[in-house]
Amino acid sequence: MKTPTSVKMLFRTIITGLTLFSTLLLANDQTLDKPNILWLVVEDMSPIIPDYGDHTVATPTISRLAKEGVKYTNVYSTSGVCSPSRAALALGMYPSAIGANHMRTTSDTETTKLPKYEAVPPADAKMLSQYMRELGYYTVNNLKTDYQFTPPNTAWDESGAYAHWRNRAEGQPFFAVFNFTTTHESGLFEPYGFRKIESRHYFSDDAERISKLPQHHSVKSTEAETPVHIAKTTDFKIPPYLPDTPLVRRDMWKMYNNLAETDKQMGSVLQQLIDDDLLENTIVFFYSDHGGPLPRQKRLIYDSGLKVPLIIRFPHKVNAGTTDDQLISFIDFAPTTLNIAGIKTPTNMHGQNFLDNANPRQYIHAAADRFDGFTDSIRAVKNKQYKYIRNYRPEQGYYLPVAYREKIPSMQELLRLKAENKLTEYQAQWFRESKPKEELFDTTKDPHELNNLAGQAKYQRIMTELSDEMDRWLASIGDNPNLPERSLISQLWQNADEKPKTAKPQVKTDHGMLEITTATPGANIGYRIIRNGYQATSWSIYKKPVQLKRGDQIEIIAHRIGYEKSEKISVTF
Repeated sequence: MKTPTSVKMLFRTIITGLTLFSTLLLANDQTLDKPNILWLVVEDMSPIIPDYGDHTVATPTISRLAKEGVKYTNVYSTSGVCSPSRAALALGMYPSAIGANHMRTTSDTETTKLPKYEAVPPADAKMLSQYMRELGYYTVNNLKTDYQFTPPNTAWDESGAYAHWRNRAEGQPFFAVFNFTTTHESGLFEPYGFRKIESRHYFSDDAERISKLPQHHSVKSTEAETPVHIAKTTDFKIPPYLPDTPLVRRDMWKMYNNLAETDKQMGSVLQQLIDDDLLENTIVFFYSDHGGPLPRQKRLIYDSGLKVPLIIRFPHKVNAGTTDDQLISFIDFAPTTLNIAGIKTPTNMHGQNFLDNANPRQYIHAAADRFDGFTDSIRAVKNKQYKYIRNYRPEQGYYLPVAYREKIPSMQELLRLKAENKLTEYQAQWFRESKPKEELFDTTKDPHELNNLAGQAKYQRIMTELSDEMDRWLASIGDNPNLPERSLISQLWQNADEKPKTAKPQVKTDHGMLEITTATPGANIGYRIIRNGYQATSWSIYKKPVQLKRGDQIEIIAHRIGYEKSEKISVTF
């Protein structure tokens, strides 16, 4: 039976004034106590899909979600690169507030002469997935982590190539994240050929082959084996900061071909949800971890590096086919997901529930610091129209010679044309030997952010507003952009000479009840019971004394995020 038009209009009115949880109760004739939540996450992709106005290649899975869901048009990562952005998603905090903004904290130590370290959030911080576990959700991560810190054993029920909601207990709600890597920057490298196998559960026709692979195994095909979803002769719209040459057009073809293949992969996961009769009990998020893979996109905090698509399909197609243009930051994803599950935003999170329109966001913020062996310091703040950028190293050029990026043929093409002095004015901007202290862009009229308005008298009011907002933001999260990374590490380690280690768990037993403590504030305690020779595959979260039986063995580990894990202990009762 079709829903009457008047009822559909009522749904749309209700959702603007209530939280999603309340809306879902009204959208169904039954109570959705804890709806399932599925995140479909692609890498390195700007909103280059038909539903955002780019019709270069069809994306039927994404377009179906947009037709049946809500399209959000002003969504931004906190960084133009994956690890800091994933830290923001996992914790609901700005990466530059917790030591997560340098890409990466554990690599390029020979160049930086710095020790490996991890982001250290406040002691009371937990990953979103752990909050969801504590609410009774079965939490699944398939496959990527890359948070700038090691997730505690208590973070996920499953994390790996075999992780799937199908492994949960009957009737248990789930929070599942499926990551698709085909659109990653490395998908532009030569020889071209995207990964055909990412996980056991992506492709039903590959199930037998994948089941024989070890966990985390992936296979990269050759170009001859790679499906072609779009003609190589397509008339691609080249952004003005890239040259229109055969090499660049080939990279554009690869980028869109990778997108089409990823859409197919997502369709396979969505079909599994349908096959399991779970679609109308599940809220489906689709988004990208930051902007596009091309030169002057990834790693930069222009919109080309920050702006992402976001589509949410609600059960029973509530608000189907609508558009929401509110500003959304990645730090808002965790609070929103927790609110869907029925709890308020933890006080340590910087974000807010974007499904509650009572207090819409006025600004988004972003930061860029070290990338591999090259350091800069840039901060940005943006409202719906204008973006203000503050460069803390104006004497340093924009372009950073990151070797990984220089594997992209388009990047090699830019460098060749630069050496030959053949770049246009806009293409040459990136290679300036210095940069202005402040920049201002009208991102509505100048979406590629090529015309700096800073210093023009008629924009002084908006410059002052955004500069003041940046000062407020930096102070509120304790971000000092001029702080050397070595000093940052010292702060994170509380002036110790080495990475702090979580204290060894201490146990007390009393009539079969096991009480576990650790001296490290904020440490997550996980345990696994071995009973009758059977050991649980996932670590339980310790919240209260554990009941043991005679002959039981229990393994225990403690871990504060950003610290080394404690020594694992084993107790036999």
